[in-house]
Amino acid sequence: MTTLFDPIAVGDLPLANRIVMAPLTRNRSPHAVPGDLSVTYYRQRATAGLIVTEATAITHQGQGYANVPGLYAPEQLAGWKKVTDAVHAEGGKIVVQLWHVGRISHTSLQPGGGKPVAPSAIRAKSKTFLVAADGSGSFAETSEPRALEQSEIAGIVQDFRRAAKAAIEVAGFDGVEIHGANGYLLDQFLRSGSNHRTDAYGGSIENRARFLFEVVEAVVGEVGAGRTGIRLSPVTPANDSSDPEPQPLFEHVASELGRYGLAYVHVIEGATGGARDFQQGERPFDYAAFKAAYRDAGGEGAWLVNNGYDRELAEAAVKTGRADLVAFGKLFIANPDLVRRLQQGTALNAPDSNTFYGGSSKGYTDYPTAA
Repeated sequence: MTTLFDPIAVGDLPLANRIVMAPLTRNRSPHAVPGDLSVTYYRQRATAGLIVTEATAITHQGQGYANVPGLYAPEQLAGWKKVTDAVHAEGGKIVVQLWHVGRISHTSLQPGGGKPVAPSAIRAKSKTFLVAADGSGSFAETSEPRALEQSEIAGIVQDFRRAAKAAIEVAGFDGVEIHGANGYLLDQFLRSGSNHRTDAYGGSIENRARFLFEVVEAVVGEVGAGRTGIRLSPVTPANDSSDPEPQPLFEHVASELGRYGLAYVHVIEGATGGARDFQQGERPFDYAAFKAAYRDAGGEGAWLVNNGYDRELAEAAVKTGRADLVAFGKLFIANPDLVRRLQQGTALNAPDSNTFYGGSSKGYTDYPTAA
């Protein structure tokens, strides 16, 4: 019987167990550079079978929140190299999540104070996190975006490619995860609620998915399919994300992804950080059909599930074969030794939501391990 604690090969990555640390934005990288606190934070959690880092901007234009890390400047890559070295020294595996936020940004975070970019000039009903001159943080409404010119899209595809290359060759990551979820740029193109284009990147499902597949092809061509994963969120309303017909959209996405030989597919079930049974459209989303579309198209990558999992639900998902890997988010924030706690049935620390975003070591690296 397969358990959470059994090893597994995920693409080119041999993992010690099937417990994954989910990507978690923590806003503790001033000037977009991971520092010593980040080194400690990730080292503490290296017993996870796989760590997926917090979302990391591929370019300055891709930034959407204050004090989140990047992959586009030498000092950022050097900071990440210290993190990967620390995780590897503890025997862990770590991949970086490649991020372009699109319209979920603010002019104060963009190059030259310009407008954020999006598939269409539709302002998101969402907020971002800003830091004032005195160091205090607060949430603010996102800025009105501008629609990308079709001629600009190829450049962003190359930005993803360059970031992936730097992540592996310079920063020392074991792989990369393409962020195609939660209402950020790739997801904005997928969904009819945010994509009103009339060119080759809008209208039909095939057109709206075109950008995503161009990014996947570029990243896989640069670092290899065995080091590449992707994150998707079929029905989440995060960041004003909406589509009335997610089932045919994401079954098409799954079918096309099946031909790339990806290491894994990372699926957020339901509303990100919320109800697992959340639905968009007239009927509940069929996750089994979504997975079947991927497998039927030849997709052999590990199936990674996420959102609201506890030990019992995670064990059942792995035991039944519904999932190969299970991601934990808030539980990893509060429990750096989560793998051991789950294995031994030890009581879990409760996360302090007041320290999730921004701040110092408090609520970041000071959670105790079990005796």
